[in-house]
Amino acid sequence: MSKTPHLLPESWQANQKAAKATQVAFDLDERFQYSIRKAALDAGVSPSDQIRTILGLPVSTRPKRPRLTVSLSDADYAALAEKYNLPPDAQLEIKRQVLDELIRFAAED
Repeated sequence: MSKTPHLLPESWQANQKAAKATQVAFDLDERFQYSIRKAALDAGVSPSDQIRTILGLPVSTRPKRPRLTVSLSDADYAALAEKYNLPPDAQLEIKRQVLDELIRFAAED
């Protein structure tokens, strides 16, 4: 028996609506991408939110956790472990060392 949307809890209805959203990618010249990314950085928003602003679409006002991400493979962890003189399975300590290095890099700027 399928439930109709009006019988679902509100949180489920919101999730159902979000599931219907489709991510759209744009292949733009590098200088246009840079301009949009820089505007987003200057405004303290994500590039996606910057695009929504440019298009006049609503932007979520919920606070976002600012973070940088990078994908690290097992080989990357092994290389970083050697760099920091740590065992390759000490991923938490490797992450701490990477964080310290990123902070030092940013402090030099």
